[in-house]
Amino acid sequence: MESIRELYRIGVGPSSSHTMGPKKAAETFLERNPEAASFRVTLYGSLAATGKGHLTDWAVLQVLGNERTEVIWKPEVELPEHPNGLEFEALDGEGAVTASWQAYSVGGGAVRGAGDDEEPPVQVYDLPDLTSIMEMCEEKGLTYWEYVEQCEGPEIWEFLREVWQVMQDAVRRGLDTQGLLPGSIGLKRQAWSYYKKAKLSGPDIQQTGKVTAYALAVSEENAGGGTIVTAPTCGAAGIVPAVLYYLRESQEPTENEILHALATAGLIGTIIKQNGSISGAEVGCQGEVGSACAMASAAATQIMGGSVRQIEYAAEMGLEHHLGLTCDPVDGLVQIPCIERNACASSRALSRAQMAYLSDGRHRIPFDEVVQVMKQTGHDLPSLYRETSTGGLAKVYGDRMKNIQGGC
Repeated sequence: MESIRELYRIGVGPSSSHTMGPKKAAETFLERNPEAASFRVTLYGSLAATGKGHLTDWAVLQVLGNERTEVIWKPEVELPEHPNGLEFEALDGEGAVTASWQAYSVGGGAVRGAGDDEEPPVQVYDLPDLTSIMEMCEEKGLTYWEYVEQCEGPEIWEFLREVWQVMQDAVRRGLDTQGLLPGSIGLKRQAWSYYKKAKLSGPDIQQTGKVTAYALAVSEENAGGGTIVTAPTCGAAGIVPAVLYYLRESQEPTENEILHALATAGLIGTIIKQNGSISGAEVGCQGEVGSACAMASAAATQIMGGSVRQIEYAAEMGLEHHLGLTCDPVDGLVQIPCIERNACASSRALSRAQMAYLSDGRHRIPFDEVVQVMKQTGHDLPSLYRETSTGGLAKVYGDRMKNIQGGC
């Protein structure tokens, strides 16, 4: 498996697959064709269907130049390797195509070329799934974070320290910012209000209130184009930081313990990315929010002192209980239902960690099997439930707004 550095990416929202990935692809194509007079970029499938709300065209034009780049939208056409396909063409002064490249934004800000000769990514981990890693850790008396350190090297801690700092900054900015989020919906930021009310509430509501506020804070920062960490994606970026930020306050772990939890969460997310998918356009929101919940559940259990089996159980429940979750962003924005889903999954991650910690870690369905089921379930979902904004909540909202406008 690849390094967890490929999972935790620091960047701006609102979407890792629809904003960060296309921007990275545009940078790659520009580097290869610096002498081009102009460019033509064709967006396919989910990138075209929800690209306006996700700022896909803005991300590409920021790199290639608005005055010399034409963007073509083809939501009805899907390239063969992934729903998030795009094609770049470099043109000379006469308008003739001098170079072209098809690429795929496969989730979490990662880009994969089609038919090019790029070297495969460096494989850092020698074991392919959580079952084999867990068995090895039990045999050798290791924790998951120690296995991460063995594979990544001690320099991984400085990287994770930066990741944690960006996560904390996103929570704090989100809690301190009010007003409307950008976009057509007119959605109001709520993190500040939830946080103030949670602090004034009794102990019974403190956990839910605070972790909700922290998740809303990061998700609203993402929706507003702020700097966040993909964990594993922009659309699910609020869950891991919310859980860790809450546990930092309530259990007072050391910074090293937080970093160990981030390493454990990163390992879980990388396994899902390797053996399943973290792309909403490929498998629905179960691949984003479900994966993030599994990561946060594992991280929380790590901080609580759980065993490798209890951590595996927590991650399994975090993903299992999101199976079948659709991706149907209203008006193509990473706002409804994405922001509330981050908050709900954060509370669920804490409860899954507590449940796993109370158990002996034994259960019937292994984490790795849930990853395979999630991947198959995602492929079985019709495309209208995989980040195309043509079904579910997006359709209901769109139909209602058309009726209102028609009535006026």
